[in-house]
Amino acid sequence: MNGAESNRRSAQSSLVSEWNDGKVRRLNDSLAGEEPLLIQVADQALTVTMRTPGDDFELTAGFLFTEGMVRSREEIVSLDWADDSEAEHHAVRVELKAGAIPRTQETKRNFLSTSSCGLCGKTSLEALYAPGITRPNPDFRLDPQVLCSLPETLRPAQTVFGQTGGLHAAALFDPSGKLLALREDVGRHNAVDKLVGWALLQGHLPLSNCALLASGRGGFEIIQKSLMAGIPLLASVSAASSLAVQMAREFGLTLVGFLRNRRFVVYCGEERLGLGVPRDQ
Repeated sequence: MNGAESNRRSAQSSLVSEWNDGKVRRLNDSLAGEEPLLIQVADQALTVTMRTPGDDFELTAGFLFTEGMVRSREEIVSLDWADDSEAEHHAVRVELKAGAIPRTQETKRNFLSTSSCGLCGKTSLEALYAPGITRPNPDFRLDPQVLCSLPETLRPAQTVFGQTGGLHAAALFDPSGKLLALREDVGRHNAVDKLVGWALLQGHLPLSNCALLASGRGGFEIIQKSLMAGIPLLASVSAASSLAVQMAREFGLTLVGFLRNRRFVVYCGEERLGLGVPRDQ
């Protein structure tokens, strides 16, 4: 998919009616693109996800990695459009090295993954944890003042969100607050998979000296994907869920929530932010 085609499908125009203080008018509005993507391993369908078109090879690579189906870039032999989707780009075909095939069969999920759900189709609590999770870099440090600056850096870089107001974002920052990479999608987990897929294909994993800023809430699936990529600090602009906090504490991830207006809360891993936490009153 070329850049122009990707941009056209990531944001689409629609005629709407606007009511504003008793006045009604018709106008064109931009909608966030949402289309299905089929991921095939060889000729076998693995899963369908609802995503915003664009960065689809990165999304596929990131999904395979964060689900524990591949462990390195070298296990991905090729990524290409399936033969019957070259015009519409709705199916990606992946060729994996022979050793990775059994892992895809073990974790195979024939299901429809909506843009808001990264865990649909899991059948047991044990199956929630992807194989290969390790504890992230304990020596990573980020100044709280730098942390507070990240949303301001992210906002103007969200080009498709600026058009539509309807996309999630995942962004990587270095310890100085420099924006390293950004991906957008209608699904929180898809945005993270696109970012991890970019890092995997570019040979940047593990992301042991990076902080991840995610829009929306800090859910379990985002925690797991961050840990799989070796990210030591995850911040979100909203709340974290109980299972997300439980997993972050178990594996030693620094988890930050409600990062907005120069305020945040830390659920665990305060040492990476250099916080001297007072005793409970």
